[in-house]
Amino acid sequence: MGKIKWTEKASSNLYAIHDYIARDSKTYATRFIKSLIKATTKLEIMPHCGRIVPELESYGFREVIFQNYRIVYRVIEPNKHVEILAVVHGAREIKGIFRQEWEL
Repeated sequence: MGKIKWTEKASSNLYAIHDYIARDSKTYATRFIKSLIKATTKLEIMPHCGRIVPELESYGFREVIFQNYRIVYRVIEPNKHVEILAVVHGAREIKGIFRQEWEL
């Protein structure tokens, strides 16, 4: 069974999402983030269950969708650890974000 590691950028994405939702409800924001994180736990057992990100296919990044958010990750072989790279709202243009933030 692999481990899940959240990058600093992905963690900062979570904080930004929490802060945005907390403007209306801190309770809902906390619940939402907990549920989003829980949606990634299946990756410990099945790291390849997410689809390959179509816009970033050549990099081999995968994603799990949770509500309106795309949780982008990569599988680190051979131990099948998962590294969460970013959490991006589905309405945002993901290729530009990764070019800018990850210098792809």
